[in-house]
This record gives sequence, structure tokens and C-alpha cells, in this order.
Amino acid sequence: MMETSQQRQGGIAVKMLDLKKQHSRIRKELDEAIAGVVDSCRFINGPQVGQFAASLAAYTGARYAVPVGNGTDALQIALMALGLNPGDEVIVPAFTYIASAEVIALLGLTPVMVDVDYDSFNTTADNIQRAITRSTKAIIPVHLFGQSCPMESILEVAREHRLHVIEDNAQSIAARYTFSDGTVRQTGTMGTFGCISFFPTKNLGCMGDGGIIISDDQTKAQRAKLIASHGQSTKYYHDIVGCNSRLDTLQAAILSVKLRYLDECTAHRQSAAAIYDEGLRGVKGITTPKRMKYSTHVFHQYTLKVAGGQRDGLRQFLSDNGVESMVYYPRPLQRQQAFRGIARYGDNLEVSEQLCGEVLSIPMHPELTAEEQNYVVEKIKEYASTHL
Repeated sequence: MMETSQQRQGGIAVKMLDLKKQHSRIRKELDEAIAGVVDSCRFINGPQVGQFAASLAAYTGARYAVPVGNGTDALQIALMALGLNPGDEVIVPAFTYIASAEVIALLGLTPVMVDVDYDSFNTTADNIQRAITRSTKAIIPVHLFGQSCPMESILEVAREHRLHVIEDNAQSIAARYTFSDGTVRQTGTMGTFGCISFFPTKNLGCMGDGGIIISDDQTKAQRAKLIASHGQSTKYYHDIVGCNSRLDTLQAAILSVKLRYLDECTAHRQSAAAIYDEGLRGVKGITTPKRMKYSTHVFHQYTLKVAGGQRDGLRQFLSDNGVESMVYYPRPLQRQQAFRGIARYGDNLEVSEQLCGEVLSIPMHPELTAEEQNYVVEKIKEYASTHL
């Protein structure tokens, strides 16, 4: 049998994420939770759904939680609950996954794309402020890669202009933001709504699709719940036009188990990030993730910036040596064909454009071993020594 390049070079395979290892540690609890649902046959809106929603609300500090089918649905339903009108503008960063802006367009609203900060990857109050017009009604700050946006200043801008804030917290559950007065809040709990995805690769992931909306506003949370259930407050009596979006019972049972381990997994991610930081310190052409003073970092991704146009070369080199990596994201939203003619763009999107050519996320998950990380660092250094 022909040897692979990594076998010839004596390398090891390092995955971006290892769900098999993650689940093996808690397999007994997962099996019991799944079996309980199977035995009950209550696959839709079983008691585990409400129990998980209550646990998640308590964990984040939010007053209300509305389980939905996925993170994209969470964003769309949150926007629907605001009662916006076609043509109203919603500000969103240009450097993010398409779902953050896609839901705006789906509702006949106008996505307004603004730039992000080069160090944090997140948008800023200044970028948002410059894009506000009389038609602006909401802001969707995206807490990218595991770290909070500068929410204190963003919320100040929102209050000044009477704008709703929907936090896209798909990647940063458990991150904590510290206000200037010392108050600490979890991401997702500072705006009108917080939207969380439970896609399997997320820090808190299920075994399929899932999402949730959290809020401290009882009226708006109730409206979101109504929308997610065909607009019905009583079965077969529909008060408004809604949709069908629900977290199924199996996924809720699985998430209840995994929520108990979220803090432990977050600590492992942070320890792994510290190992990368130390190993890659001073490597020419490689910039490691910057920690912002106002936020903890939960490292959904550990994202490097690679200089000199060598990002794709480094990615190929890592692949040839058995190391997985990903580019989040190769094209900014302002250059997506889908938004041509329906979006408005901020005055300067150069940083988003630049980041799309430089970012490279390397393996990051709670089960990473020191051996795997040292190998990744070794290979990055090897490439950098001759190409950067």
C-alpha cells in the first residue's frame, strides 16, 4: 500500500475538531439522555426542551429563552419579533458568516455592511455610527471566533439612535464582557435579543441542528416564541403569521448533558490557546489572536493572520503534513453575489477585505493533546522559516 506523505515524514494527523473524542468521555450520560427520549416517544416539545431552555437561561443569566430549530432561525425570528418594515436597514459586519446578513435580506430588510477591527475581528461602535441613517432600525453585532464585540460603546450608539441590538452569539457562548463600571455580562445577554447556534461544531453543540433566542424583554421573548410556533398562542388559533422552528427533544436532552461540561471544555480551549500563543510567539509573518481587555475569549476558533500572501501556501503545507485548517472566511459579504443590488455598504470595508486574504484557523477543541499542538506549531514554524 502506498504511504501517505504524513506517514513518510513521520507526522501525525491533527483534526480541527474531534467530536468522537468529545462524546466518548460522556457517552454513558448521552446514551441515557437519548434513551429517555426514545422511551417516552415525546420527540417534539418533550419536557427536556423546557428543562434545557431553563438551564441555558440560568447559565447565561438571561430571563427568557426560546428554543428554535437552528441559529439562523434564531436570528430571523428575532428580527421578525421586532416588527420591522420592508426597506428598514439593519447594520451587520462584512466579515462574518452569511447567515448574519442573509436573514435581513430574507425579510425584505436592507443589510448594511460595515467594517471590523483588524485585531479583534469584530465590528466597532465607530464603524456602526458612520453607517446609521434615518432608515436604520437595528444592529447585529457578531461575537466572532469566541470573543465579544465592544458592547458598551455599541449599546451607547444604539441608545442614542433608538436602535434594537440583536447579538449573534453563535460562536461565543460563555464569553464574558466587562463594562467600565465592573459589571460582567455574558455575550448574548446585553442586547434586545441574543441568538445562539448549537450546530455540532459549536462550543456547545448538539447532534444535529439547534438554536435558541435569549432575552430579558418578556414581551419580545413571548412574541419570538409565538412566531416560532406558527404564530399560535393556543393550538390551531393563530394570532400572527409565524413559522415552524423548534428544538427537538432529542437535541435538547443531548444539550442538557453537554451544558454541564461547557465550563470545563471552555477552560481546556483556553489552555490550548495559551500553548499556541507560547509556541508561536515571535514567529515571523504569523499573528496570533489578540485578547481584548473587556472580554474573555472562549476560542471557538484559534485564528491566525498570515502575512505576505502566504496563507494559502501555509494551509496547503499543513494539509500535506496531516494538519487540518480552515479559512473563516474567504470572501467578505460585500463581495457575495447574493447581496448584489439589495445591500448597502459602509464607507470603508478594507479591513474585512484584507482579513479574508490572511486568516487561517488551526485545530482548536477541548481534546487537543500537547503532542498534537506541538506538532502543529512545529509545522507552522517550518513553513514560516522559508516562506515568511
